[in-house]
Amino acid sequence: MDTFSRMWEPAAPAFVHALPALLDIYTAAMSPPPDQLAGRRTIMEHHARNPGFRAVVALSSDGRTALGFAYGFHGGGGQWWHDVVTTELRSRDPEAADRWFADSFEVAEVHVRPEHQGRGIGRRLLRGVTAHRPERTAVLSTHTGPTVARRLYASYGFTDVLAEFRFPGSPDRPFAIMAAPLPLRGPGRRRSAGRSRAWLWTG
Repeated sequence: MDTFSRMWEPAAPAFVHALPALLDIYTAAMSPPPDQLAGRRTIMEHHARNPGFRAVVALSSDGRTALGFAYGFHGGGGQWWHDVVTTELRSRDPEAADRWFADSFEVAEVHVRPEHQGRGIGRRLLRGVTAHRPERTAVLSTHTGPTVARRLYASYGFTDVLAEFRFPGSPDRPFAIMAAPLPLRGPGRRRSAGRSRAWLWTG
């Protein structure tokens, strides 16, 4: 088992170029219907053009194998997820909508290959993608229930702002909308790898 993973922060064009490999990770982790993958790639390409975009990719210690990835961007009006979620939250609790979404970083995806889960890679990805962000909060959606992902997010201070939310087009799949103040609290130390945009993370 690798003690360290090399963390690569690709700029948006490099992220788009790497999407075939990243979609392999997404597919292994999420098992989506094959006919949805083209649409997912289009969504990710669009997300890479959003303001404040950041992606991190976890590589094996030799730098040859992608083990997982995460990305996000500054959330705001005109973005589908942001608008759907804030419309519902404002109808229930306008003060919470302003508190959590007025200046937010949207964590869009965090995925690790199943054979590499349980090694702290998800934690390193979450820390990496949210590190030193200028926004006040981080927001995300994840499946409801006592999942590994929800435990991960809760350990870094994320709490439910909508405990059971159904997105348009997916009424049978409830999600939890979670939010946390930035910088995230929780365990973790970073060890710098010099001036390059590749990092080594412990933990």
